[in-house]
Amino acid sequence: MFSTFIGKRYHMIPRLNSLWLHHLITLQLPSYFSLYSSSFLHHMATLRSSSHILVFPFPAQGHIIPLLDFTHRLALTATAIDLTITVLVTPKNLPFLTQLLAAHPLIQPLVLPFPPHPSIPSAVENLKDVPQRCLPALMHTLGQLYHPLLSWFQSHPSPPSAIVSDMFLGWTQRLASRVGAKHIVFSPSGGMALSVLYSLWMELPRLDDPRDPTAVVSFDKLPNCPKYPWWQISGLYRACVEGDPAMEFIKDIFHANIQSWGLVVNSFNQLERPYFDHLKRVMGCDRVWAVGPLLPLHDHDDLTVSVHRGGSSSVPLDHLLTWLDACEDGEVVYVCFGSQVVLTNDQMVGVASGLEKSGVRFIWSIKEPSVGHVEENYGMMPNGFVDRVANNGLVIRGWAPQVAILSHRAVGAFLTHCGWNSVLEAVVAGVTMLTCPFGADQFVDQTLLVEELKVGKKACEGPQIVPNPEELARVLAESVSREKGVERKGVMELRKAALEAVREGGSSAQDMEEMVKQLFSMQA
Repeated sequence: MFSTFIGKRYHMIPRLNSLWLHHLITLQLPSYFSLYSSSFLHHMATLRSSSHILVFPFPAQGHIIPLLDFTHRLALTATAIDLTITVLVTPKNLPFLTQLLAAHPLIQPLVLPFPPHPSIPSAVENLKDVPQRCLPALMHTLGQLYHPLLSWFQSHPSPPSAIVSDMFLGWTQRLASRVGAKHIVFSPSGGMALSVLYSLWMELPRLDDPRDPTAVVSFDKLPNCPKYPWWQISGLYRACVEGDPAMEFIKDIFHANIQSWGLVVNSFNQLERPYFDHLKRVMGCDRVWAVGPLLPLHDHDDLTVSVHRGGSSSVPLDHLLTWLDACEDGEVVYVCFGSQVVLTNDQMVGVASGLEKSGVRFIWSIKEPSVGHVEENYGMMPNGFVDRVANNGLVIRGWAPQVAILSHRAVGAFLTHCGWNSVLEAVVAGVTMLTCPFGADQFVDQTLLVEELKVGKKACEGPQIVPNPEELARVLAESVSREKGVERKGVMELRKAALEAVREGGSSAQDMEEMVKQLFSMQA
């Protein structure tokens, strides 16, 4: 991986410029799961039967992309057996599979019509195209695929013997039981965040005073006993009303996940070991595998294709990398709040003013606002900002090649919403994180980064909070100063641990091998 390249230009564990980034992708370097232990290869050689697995991702960018990366690793790991993989998507999500299908001829798509729902526009099939508040409706409407999928199983001449589905699709556990298949939950969230989420849906905590959003919810059964004010608890949980059929459906999803045969988490033991031990106790078995970090390493695709897999960008890749190459080591702050968040106009002003006052060089990736966002005062760039910072900053509208940006030697800090994919990408790149969580599992991720691992600093938090420009400017400037803090040292140590985890004999490589052995040994 990145550590393959060592030269005078890159310090300690080297970072990359555009030339090395191009070679990393195009020279068909070995995948970081391509080296397997001799005992694993011997075991796989003893398996006689062919196998078929169904993979079912949830249609949101932060969910579907890591599960497809896992599917790629699964296909590489199971090369010693005759493995067929079917990936279930709806029509508008089929383009996400383009690279995967090109790389693996034995992977086949199963395209089922997207079920209608009154809260979801007819042309929408992915969470990125609707507000976050539509998540419960999206989860609920996908449950209508139960019977079409059951019919497919019953008519297939060689149906899957296992289902790997996203954690928001827990109803597939009931389907798996009916057709005699094993069910594996895939979590795109980390182990700590998943532990908190499972605890919520098992314990069902409620406020004594519904008018007090600052009331604290304690998770005393979890490692380190984290506590959060009610407003920082999962919005999915807070939005549900007890007794409502939609809430009961979602509660059943998470209870079914806990009853599943196994659990795969996009993380690694050195990052969250206590939480994996906790999840094993919750599930009542040891079939909890940490196989991350799962990152978009495309051994046979060129860089231009791989960085555009999540959408289009307003800045050409060549221009972006040329701009970074002209910067000094570690002087750039990368700013991105994920694929879902659209800032209010006041928040846009706060972030823009903080960047301008800080004087730092930066790249700011902004989710394009919809017409509805603009009408509701969201997502508008302050007048004249782009021109005023033209010498220091670069603004990207739409999808950004985040892995390529973070991996560049010029990037020293990352102002992030703390989405789990972003966290892992920053860890692998060895970049200090400045945390600005908005919702979902992001407050839990902030706790892990800032309080437990001490590899991040708080910048601001809350979906309605407008950043203080002076305070934000100070945090930004300090993050790329010559004086490296404990966060920088800590994230570099985590980077080393992440790279070791996915090498032969590392914890994630071993967990991947163990999952494959257990999954296919039962069928031999």
